[in-house]
Amino acid sequence: MSDHALPSAIARPSTDASAAARAAMVARLEKAGDLHPGPVREALLALPREELMPQAYVRRSRPDEKPPRWDLLEWANEADREELLGVLYSGDGVAIQHAGEPLIGRMPGPRTGGPMTSMASTVGMTANLLEELGLRPGHRVLDVGTGAGMTAAVACRICGDAGVVTLDRDRHVTTAARSRLNDLGYQPTVVTGAGEAGWPQRGPYDRVFVSYAVPRVPSAWMEQLAPGGRALVNVSSTSPSWPGLAVITRSPRGLAEGELRPVELGHRPGHGFERIHISREFLDRIEAGSDGRTTRSRQAPPQDDARGLWLALAFLRPGLVRNWGAEHLMVGAPACGSWLTARPDATGGWAVTAYGPRDIWGEIQNVAARWRAAGEPSVYRLHLDGDDHQWVSAGAGIAGLSWSLRSADSTGVEEER
Repeated sequence: MSDHALPSAIARPSTDASAAARAAMVARLEKAGDLHPGPVREALLALPREELMPQAYVRRSRPDEKPPRWDLLEWANEADREELLGVLYSGDGVAIQHAGEPLIGRMPGPRTGGPMTSMASTVGMTANLLEELGLRPGHRVLDVGTGAGMTAAVACRICGDAGVVTLDRDRHVTTAARSRLNDLGYQPTVVTGAGEAGWPQRGPYDRVFVSYAVPRVPSAWMEQLAPGGRALVNVSSTSPSWPGLAVITRSPRGLAEGELRPVELGHRPGHGFERIHISREFLDRIEAGSDGRTTRSRQAPPQDDARGLWLALAFLRPGLVRNWGAEHLMVGAPACGSWLTARPDATGGWAVTAYGPRDIWGEIQNVAARWRAAGEPSVYRLHLDGDDHQWVSAGAGIAGLSWSLRSADSTGVEEER
């Protein structure tokens, strides 16, 4: 269907509760500054999330409980509907697939153990990215990482479905998304395959949206970007703490150009890209602090809003994870067991407690000094020479700050330039 207007399938009456939940979610996003007047806002107001996600999981166990326990809620079950409505319109990420299961024909009820293998991203982050993408009627769009199909639905509504391709490696995900998008009146091209290869058959694309994080930008996404096109991709290190967003454009002459900037939130890692994390046991050891050695420092830790610095740290000193739930700076290196805490003391200085073979405090201060010398960049240049050579830089000469982007199987040690 090539018409950009709201299909009659979507225009059919929805429940009052659903319409009210959509309006409330949009109002919260606007108040938080994540959404503004325009086509993305109108799409989020119009699209019934319960039709794209008629089933979703809620966790019943504590975050540290093993194995985890989940319940699969079902929109068709009246007893589940109120809770599911709250899940779908909370704005949080929504778990839609457990352990690679089919999404159509499954029975609601409890699940135990196993990973969640497909998620709908947080709505605020998605809305921000879609607004930045600048979708327009007639745009050809490649949506990499179909998930629940929400991004594809927004693209179909704004651009028209004839030019929209949505791609996911999981056939259960694409089967469900195709059916549910069709039920809403949309018929985009839905493809099962490796996202990193893109889908050249329908390219080049005016816009490319990627719903998972990668350690570097696959060349296929750049090759399939049309002159004047734009792609948004989370490019991150193995740490979940300091994500980056790559903004890639192709000039009218065909030159791919990019920038990498720090962002507060990022997508989950893609297939084969593993991230490190702080286990509950490791966190307990850090909080106890009994093994650590405390020193006093007149030097303060960098501010949280110095995101350009923290992004550089994630790549230049890999293997670090921050506990954002702590009231003070708390960073761990799970691979070797090193950790650091820094608290203000009564003298106006800082009590720095550390343990393990890594000098995490020294690493932070070293990168901070280099970042300041490079001009305290908040945005970095992203140099794209295909898959073989990608690097990030800011500043110039001996004061410059730069690093190479490595493949998923070699992200343990980043190469400084």
